[in-house]
Amino acid sequence: MKPIFLLVIAALAGCASNSGIVQMGSNTYMVSRQAATGFTGMGTLKATAMKEAFNQCQKTGKAVEVIETIDAKPPYIFGNFPKTEIRFKCVTE
Repeated sequence: MKPIFLLVIAALAGCASNSGIVQMGSNTYMVSRQAATGFTGMGTLKATAMKEAFNQCQKTGKAVEVIETIDAKPPYIFGNFPKTEIRFKCVTE
């Protein structure tokens, strides 16, 4: 029983995903983050995604303007793990 449990945990650990920065149009971007389990907090995912957005805009000396955020809704079970998607622009401050 123990090896099967460890196999399941290892498989779940590999399920986290991160889109990286994806350009959607002229100066418009998207970044998403998804947890590997339902035990990760949405705040941590959103903060990490915002840091990526900030870093993208800092490359050109601009500021982040959030256009839209889309978050997964609980309950976080059966593959519906915490997920956030942030669409943003880099604008002059």
